[in-house]
Amino acid sequence: MRPGLGLIIVCLLATAASARDVEALLRKVPPTHPRLFLSPGSDEALRAKPALGAARKHVIDVATAMLELPPIERKMIGWRMLGTSRTAIRRVTYTAMAHRLTADARFAKKAQQEMLAAAGFADWNPKHFLDVAEMTTALAIGYDWLYDTLDEASRKAIREAIVTKGLKTSLKGGWWVTGVNNWNQVCHGGLSLGALAVAEHEPVLAAKILDRAVENLPRAMAQYAPDGAYPEGPSYWEYGTTYNVLFLAAAASALGTDFGLSESEGFLACSDYYLHATGPTGMYFNYSDGGTGAGPAPAMSWFAAKRRKPSLLWNERRMLARFLGREPTAKGSSNRFFPLLLAWAGGAGGVPEPEKCHWTGGGPNPVSMHRTGWGVDATYVGVKAGSPSVNHGHMDVGGFVMEADGVRWAIDLGAQNYHSLESKKVRIWDMGQESQRWTVFRLNQMSHNILVVDGQPQVVTGKAAIVSFSGEGDRPHTIVDTTPVYSGQLESAKRGVALVGRSVVVRDEIRALDRETKVRWGMVTRAEVSIDGSRATLRQDGKTLILEVLSPAGAKLELFETAKPPMDHDAPNPGTRMIGFTTKLAAKEAASLVVVLRPAGVKAVEAKPFADW
Repeated sequence: MRPGLGLIIVCLLATAASARDVEALLRKVPPTHPRLFLSPGSDEALRAKPALGAARKHVIDVATAMLELPPIERKMIGWRMLGTSRTAIRRVTYTAMAHRLTADARFAKKAQQEMLAAAGFADWNPKHFLDVAEMTTALAIGYDWLYDTLDEASRKAIREAIVTKGLKTSLKGGWWVTGVNNWNQVCHGGLSLGALAVAEHEPVLAAKILDRAVENLPRAMAQYAPDGAYPEGPSYWEYGTTYNVLFLAAAASALGTDFGLSESEGFLACSDYYLHATGPTGMYFNYSDGGTGAGPAPAMSWFAAKRRKPSLLWNERRMLARFLGREPTAKGSSNRFFPLLLAWAGGAGGVPEPEKCHWTGGGPNPVSMHRTGWGVDATYVGVKAGSPSVNHGHMDVGGFVMEADGVRWAIDLGAQNYHSLESKKVRIWDMGQESQRWTVFRLNQMSHNILVVDGQPQVVTGKAAIVSFSGEGDRPHTIVDTTPVYSGQLESAKRGVALVGRSVVVRDEIRALDRETKVRWGMVTRAEVSIDGSRATLRQDGKTLILEVLSPAGAKLELFETAKPPMDHDAPNPGTRMIGFTTKLAAKEAASLVVVLRPAGVKAVEAKPFADW
């Protein structure tokens, strides 16, 4: 299917689902609850899946610890109330699910207490509409799952809060309605849960909210085309895609249809992207504003069941074991949707190893990932193309991460806390070439594993494409044409990464403009580094990696500062350093920069031009 055709088809489907059709579907919904992800009588199934016994115990243990907490309060951090909304989701989903698992009235009472506290807030901070959407999610799930346990006064208070502080507030609209990023997915997804939860009391309003979602979600879902790569990176995949799945799963459970949206081009395939974007260490390939932390992603259980592809849960199995091995805690806002794992996960059964070790995806921010296998000691490399101009983008085009022997050797520093920058009046959401955003060390060119030409930033509007990808033969590889992001700096530039046995080759083929040019090659690491000319030994966690510059001849490796960035608004990066070298090119000179990363004991690798890859 050609790019764009999927969006046309989805828009046609969405148009077909007119408000009149949604209203007709809503009239057929029985007034009984639950209807969001669960159905009346489904509790027995929740209790019966033998493979999820530890997950059930975790939910009950955390919910038990929550019984002693005071109810949530409306707390702001800067201009956001998002932390409070997420805490509400976590408390409500855990306690409501614990009640369905045990029929213990204490859990239902606690969830009711939390929902009434939120219902009593003056508002849910519509200035930052994600806060409204996530709080609506919390109350919608609790109201629906615990409907039969709530007294009429509590039902009315919670329902009115969903309607007045959530659904009706959204009728004012906002850029998120037709946006193409995670805000679209979170806002339409969360509000739709509220609409479905109260549909029998507010059928006209519910139809309006749902019809708007069906019309506009395809705008964000088009970003997955053609292969499933999520432009904002895997951690924002976990956020935006989870809310997208919440909409699809809730619509299917309550209305019997997801309006065909799950068949949008690239959407189901995005679960392959997420699988491959997690390295053997369990850390994400954390480009753009993403973090490295990965935990259980309940949405992956939905994808595995939808696609009948249990191998998608290869990483999830290990994440789940780690997660359940920790001491349960009542506090925190992470894993707020974990209880949905019980609703979406299949029964007992093995998780086979994924068939492919190499994956690439196009779209607004193309990426590729290669690995030698699916064990924890495998060699892994991820490389990205794309543009700094994408939502949450960094000047990281051509950037890579690398792992071997259970260690992440080449790292990305990730994003800096937004509030820490906003509180200092840094305009981080301006994506222009001269924006203050690019004075932030973690976001600009100086902190990433890329080439830096004459110290200049990458061109924000440039977009690099993946021009060659192979998962076959003795040199699986990806080559990115980075020329557009070095416009005015280099005549041409290509970066390639290849797996050669257990080693990774990083090769740049570049040509200067008609002037002398200085180019820096750099790689950030947490390893201890000792340098001997063009060769360095990296040591971390008892393991060793050799970094060797094969070209240009005579390159002198050195360390560049990353731990203490230059600007007052920059956060420190303790324990990090950049290893690299600088080379000069004469006017119009062509050069190849070749660096090999190989685990200790692995033989040297032969450098080959791209033409022989």
